[in-house]
Amino acid sequence: MPPDSTAAPAPVRVLSGIQPTGRFHWGNYFGAIRQYIDLQAAGESFYFIADLHALTTVREPARLRALVRDAALDLVALGLDPEQAALFVQSDVPEVTELTWLLMTVTPMGLLERCHAYKDKKSRGIAADAGLFTYPVLMSADILAYDATVVPVGEDQVQHIEVCRDLAGTFNHLYGEVFTLPKPRLVDSGARVPGTDGQKMSKSYDNTLDVFEDLPAQKKKIMRITTDSRPLEDPKDPADDQLFALYSLVAPEPERQAMAALYQRGGFGYGEVKKALVTAAADYFSAARSRRAALAADAGRIEAILEAGAARARQKAGAVLARARQACGLSRGYGSGRQA
Repeated sequence: MPPDSTAAPAPVRVLSGIQPTGRFHWGNYFGAIRQYIDLQAAGESFYFIADLHALTTVREPARLRALVRDAALDLVALGLDPEQAALFVQSDVPEVTELTWLLMTVTPMGLLERCHAYKDKKSRGIAADAGLFTYPVLMSADILAYDATVVPVGEDQVQHIEVCRDLAGTFNHLYGEVFTLPKPRLVDSGARVPGTDGQKMSKSYDNTLDVFEDLPAQKKKIMRITTDSRPLEDPKDPADDQLFALYSLVAPEPERQAMAALYQRGGFGYGEVKKALVTAAADYFSAARSRRAALAADAGRIEAILEAGAARARQKAGAVLARARQACGLSRGYGSGRQA
């Protein structure tokens, strides 16, 4: 029978989480956060700060609390609208940890042993604890708790979405149609974000430009970027230059085109490009900096946003958990109706 063309389309629910393991840098923003925020208008959206995941690497309680608050301030300042999307802290939704255990009971050990994050640490001789080993199960619970249909991820996270689908499929096979199977949406990583040393921008390489760092500190980093020693008069290929790649991220299109023409013409120094990059970066993030300063100065505002987001998240996660408990025989008196 052909599909009913008059049927309402399935609801779109977007789910994304980000670990508070350090301040957001340009690689985080241009490579992922900007695109996650753009998706908040696609349908019902849930965005969380993954403090439970961060416990595998951040061991200082005060630092973790500060990073969580900074992440919330940064996300709202960068454009996440708490009226449109639920923004919350992962550990404020305890239903997710109970759901993790239900999923653990259907998780094959071999599946987790094949996950790349665990294998990578083992291959490098780094001690891998049970938290890292079971990370994909908690991530699966994060997704399934909200009936998420769309999960924006980078290529390195696609395997974890496949694990999530496998676990949900196994649970559904055993207990009935409990979970919605999500689909990954690859974020566009076409814009290369080089670090100050030319490698991929990463905290582990200590080569980052942080989104909200002090402008004088950022200027020093930019002015110290190592460049090649070609003569000033030589034409240069902008497509093969880290400074131009960074400039292209923050400069308006007319200025970007003018800079590209300057590279191709030659007769300039890299110091000129660095100064232009400093100015363009300050202008690009100026509005976000102002929003962040206002949020930080409004005592209690960000906490109110997180509390409201957690309440919305718990309502949805509670319904999904109740459905799962009922299906596998844990509940006595829980309703089993599936909520839209």
